[in-house]
Amino acid sequence: FGDSIEGTYVCFGGNYTTEDVLPSLEEQGVPQLYPKDSNVDYKKELRSLNRELQLHILELADVLVDRPSQYAKRIGEISSIFKNLHHLLNSLRPHQARATLIHIMELQIQQRKQAVEDIKRRREEAQRLLKDAFVALDG
Repeated sequence: FGDSIEGTYVCFGGNYTTEDVLPSLEEQGVPQLYPKDSNVDYKKELRSLNRELQLHILELADVLVDRPSQYAKRIGEISSIFKNLHHLLNSLRPHQARATLIHIMELQIQQRKQAVEDIKRRREEAQRLLKDAFVALDG
């Protein structure tokens, strides 16, 4: 357990890195359909991309009926929207992991406080029983 892997490694024939970095859409050859600044409003952008996806799917249905030769372009656009949605969701994973850990730790704290209260209650009960036993022995 003491030996940790740093840098890159090969697993099942694929090269991987220990750095937890989400590659940009441009690095993956996908056009980014939402603002590139660091203060992205995820909720707004996810809703916007979802609406755009719905619109493109409806347009695909029209294209398949009216101009079947143009369906490949629509499929490419829909694929790009899906990749952008997926990328935005993956950007939220670290936040989700932190929130999950915070929740787990809060539950553990609550359980430990409950265990301490249970121990205190049992101690008081044991002290009462001992006191009653001493009174019965003396009496």
